[in-house]
Amino acid sequence: MDDLYDDAARERLVPEPPKRVDAPVRQAFERDRARVVHASASRRLAAKTQVMGPQTDDFVRNRLTHSLEVAQVARDLARALGCHPDLAETAALAHDLGHPPFGHNGERVLAELSGACGGFEGNAQTLRLLTRIEAKTFDDHGRSVGLNLTRATLDACTKYPWPRAAASPPEGVHGDGTPRVVVKFGVYEDDLPVFDWMRRGVDGPARCLEAQVMDLADDVAYSVHDVEDGVVAGRVDLTRLDREALWQTVRDWYTPEADDDLLDDVLAGLRAVESWPTAAYDHGRRGLASLKNLTSDLIGRFCGAVQEATFAASEGPLVRYGADLVVPERTRLEIAVLKGIAAHYVMSADDRVALMVRQRELLADLVEGLLSRGPDALDRPFAEDWEGAVDEAGRLRVVVDQVASLTDASAVSRHAALTG
Repeated sequence: MDDLYDDAARERLVPEPPKRVDAPVRQAFERDRARVVHASASRRLAAKTQVMGPQTDDFVRNRLTHSLEVAQVARDLARALGCHPDLAETAALAHDLGHPPFGHNGERVLAELSGACGGFEGNAQTLRLLTRIEAKTFDDHGRSVGLNLTRATLDACTKYPWPRAAASPPEGVHGDGTPRVVVKFGVYEDDLPVFDWMRRGVDGPARCLEAQVMDLADDVAYSVHDVEDGVVAGRVDLTRLDREALWQTVRDWYTPEADDDLLDDVLAGLRAVESWPTAAYDHGRRGLASLKNLTSDLIGRFCGAVQEATFAASEGPLVRYGADLVVPERTRLEIAVLKGIAAHYVMSADDRVALMVRQRELLADLVEGLLSRGPDALDRPFAEDWEGAVDEAGRLRVVVDQVASLTDASAVSRHAALTG
């Protein structure tokens, strides 16, 4: 497997000397995985919203647990396909690092406020974090190059390999139910040099296979696990679904072309899965075990279908730009139905909608307060960036970087400190 990746795939922006002879022998992609695992941004994911806030329940997923689950799905699928498991797993572990407090709701606020400095997007922020903000390696000019990951790993982490100017208008909704009002792109203008280095030899906006594996693993994980969280929270009963309202949500949010008969057929296929519940969840140990078996069976069902379709469409090699991942239409619809269940019963709830309004107001106040206070209100690394900024746009970008780095709880406490 390693011999399918050339020296260019393993190249780092700043060359690194060999490790000590007494250090554990690890390959380049293994080192990349370790660097992401140990990054401070990874630890902060534990206190960032996935769908429901991390403080709402001991069971509910946060961004870190979600990322770990995506990583497991990505690693297993990559191994089955024949691409490098460490590459896909590292991309999955890193895929949400750039998300600000309050998930896509927070992303929306920062995008609205950062137009003067080139906008905000969680995936572009991930690239910035991996190549600039996380402190590990510096170049000969004393500039941070972040974790100094290999070209192939950075490319696998890039879900939208294009700048904001090339982005399409937003449409649909995110996995957490918020409308897509933020254009999707993967690099800010001032990060284009490292992006161009990463994409050397690649024409156009194509994504490498490992990035496609990461993206599918993300889709599979939250479609299944959001339903699981909803069942345990008492918001979803899989034995009593209001199909008329549910199908309208599925069409409004995910698949506008699907009619009731098609969606009925797709749901029937999901209900035919042996572990699909036949009785309401009772919060007992046996009920939880059955629910876990359902999530496992669904993940296996989706990944198995993709693996089979991908093998049928290409002789490979299934690495980098040698092939594309193939997601069957039936699988896409099954995932959409699960997303629709979570969207209808969890994400559209009145209490969550009201909370999201308050969250947006808080982040907007926080950005305004930090801009007015300047470096004295920033963490030292960002205060140093402020001092090095040459204009107002540069200082706005520093404040956005600072706010994006906060957890849900630290955003609330920082806001309280600024506003009294």
